[in-house]
Amino acid sequence: MDKAFKGWASGLLGVLIFSGTISATRVAVITFDPIFVTFARAAIAGVLAALILLALRQPRPARGDKRALLLVALGVVIGFPLLLALALRHVSAAHATVFVGLLPMTTVIFGVLHGDKNPCGLFWLFSLSGSLVVAGFAMGQGIDVSVSGDLLMLAAVIVCGLGYAEGARLARSMGGWQVICWALVLALPLMLPLSLWMLPGNFQQAAWPALLSLGYVSLFSMLLGFFFWYHGLALGGIASISQLQLLQPFFGLAMAALLLGEHVSAMMIVSALAVALCVVGARRFAT
Repeated sequence: MDKAFKGWASGLLGVLIFSGTISATRVAVITFDPIFVTFARAAIAGVLAALILLALRQPRPARGDKRALLLVALGVVIGFPLLLALALRHVSAAHATVFVGLLPMTTVIFGVLHGDKNPCGLFWLFSLSGSLVVAGFAMGQGIDVSVSGDLLMLAAVIVCGLGYAEGARLARSMGGWQVICWALVLALPLMLPLSLWMLPGNFQQAAWPALLSLGYVSLFSMLLGFFFWYHGLALGGIASISQLQLLQPFFGLAMAALLLGEHVSAMMIVSALAVALCVVGARRFAT
């Protein structure tokens, strides 16, 4: 099994795990305050990450890596979850999922800005085409527009793209799972006290769907998904592997339909196939 295939397999598994994030967050914020969900998911994942690092006796990050780890923490541990949770108070899970189609572009742009090789013009053509298919699909659904919700989602994909690019760069030397674990531990002294401070008085009486959803975004979206995602980005390259997230909106919409009963049309299937072709084309010209 060659390095490129391992990178794509790992990246795709990460995307599949992330695809449940929006639906799970949508269920969680029905019961819990979105700010609490943000703090709690980072705190739970942070405690688990600290235990993993201690159990495996991992060395502390080098001084020069701490700035990049801080950007990872601000982007994927705090920024994206908070902005997503706030946006889901204004828009549906299906609507928010569409914005994930912009993540490959923001991730590659930040990767290039931080020293990664700039892919050729055909790569950008396929990548932009995939994003346009996602955007066109969204507009074709006649989804109600919420300016505040859309602005929050746009900010979310920008900070997340930054966190992905920084994490991928670090993963090449540090290892994918170590990057997210140390980023979570870095944020833990802030997130744990805040989550305890905002703990709802009726937390123990909360419905199981809300508790299970909080568990999913804490264990899978905030921790395990990144093990595979950063490993894939490090092996296969930011430009190539990031394009897999063009498929995440369609995986996410399928999950929203399955779990939340949200509508999935035939156009979604057609659009997903078109995006898949764009992903293959972008991969071909990523290097």
